[in-house]
Amino acid sequence: MARNSVSISNETVGASKAEVEASNQTVNSIRKAASWADYWALTKPKVVALILLTAVVGMYLTEIVPSLLQVAVATLGIGLMAGGAAAINHVLDRRIDIQMARTYHRPVAQGRVSSGAALAFALTLSAMGFAILLVWVNALTAWLTLASLLGYAVVYTVWLKRATPQNIVIGGLAGAMPPLLGWTAITGEFHGHALLLVMIIFVWTPPHFWALAIHRRDDYAKAGVPMLPVTHGIEFTKICILLYTLLLTLVCVLPWAVGMSGLLYLFGATLLNLRFIQWAWRLKFRPSAQTALHCFHFSISHLMWLFVLILADHWINYGYS
Repeated sequence: MARNSVSISNETVGASKAEVEASNQTVNSIRKAASWADYWALTKPKVVALILLTAVVGMYLTEIVPSLLQVAVATLGIGLMAGGAAAINHVLDRRIDIQMARTYHRPVAQGRVSSGAALAFALTLSAMGFAILLVWVNALTAWLTLASLLGYAVVYTVWLKRATPQNIVIGGLAGAMPPLLGWTAITGEFHGHALLLVMIIFVWTPPHFWALAIHRRDDYAKAGVPMLPVTHGIEFTKICILLYTLLLTLVCVLPWAVGMSGLLYLFGATLLNLRFIQWAWRLKFRPSAQTALHCFHFSISHLMWLFVLILADHWINYGYS
């Protein structure tokens, strides 16, 4: 009887071990299948796509006609370094990410990609991008892009994000650099027009991100991140968003005022900014549960179409021979 019990027990344990091994194999196979998707997610492709759009517009607004090869090489270098900065952000923010509904599923936060592997991936992308820019574009663009990477991945993520409710205002400068990077990639020098494009993104960033911060206010509070809605309240943040959209409208007039663009841009930019002001007004005075999120989503479309518009206006007015 005892032998039979032991035999049955061993069989049960054996079955359990087999099931565990089978389960582990299944999990491993899933992880292997998802690995490329996980590494792709580390680069924040949607964010990088918007970065590259503004960089490419900067390339084509110069007085020099860039070749497709120049644009492709510069875009590749900037894109690789932007993806590397995003991956570093995943590593440094993993403890915050796991506490927030918007980011808890990220590969490093969930352990699907280890911190060491993600950091190695980030440094590899960044080194490749820097080398491409340094060797095949120019040193100014390479070093400026590296400065932007360090500004976002280190200064903002490590220090500003945790130190002050003005984190996104100060740290937004790093995210505003792509049009300048695109400009210098073609010309090898600074220009006031490129700095105007930087200024547009710099002023656009706070209302863009604060709308999301309002929507995710409880998440940021739980994670201990001093975003403006957490430290100063949602109503104060709504006022700031509205004021920044008014300031953005004025800043967006500057390319037309200095002769950088024509009436097509002025008309389109005015409509886009009026719509942004409308969303900010609605968020302050007639909000629903999803207004902040809708305002955030519109802000992304706003910037994308603004840069498409300024490029289209440039081609219409000046063309390329």
